[in-house]
Amino acid sequence: MLTLTDNAATVIKRLAAQAEDAKAAGLRIGARDGDSSQFAVEISAAPEKGDEVVEENGARVFLDGTASPSLTNKELDAHVGEESVQFTLRNRT
Repeated sequence: MLTLTDNAATVIKRLAAQAEDAKAAGLRIGARDGDSSQFAVEISAAPEKGDEVVEENGARVFLDGTASPSLTNKELDAHVGEESVQFTLRNRT
């Protein structure tokens, strides 16, 4: 299962708080063009049907069915720039 760093959880909560229904919102990770090795990331108001929901430190992440297997044993981190956020994945140790 995907885990989140404390930094990623904080960033996701901040981004989700800007959504209309902040309590249900989270970061959605989906396979880009059906390719399970490339991901699209967006803030989503709620999980879509079939999404796996990961909740950690108050942050919610929705994984689509194609992306989810590729994210097993991975850790999501976030790096905040002046005007952007970059999410990175690494293998859990």
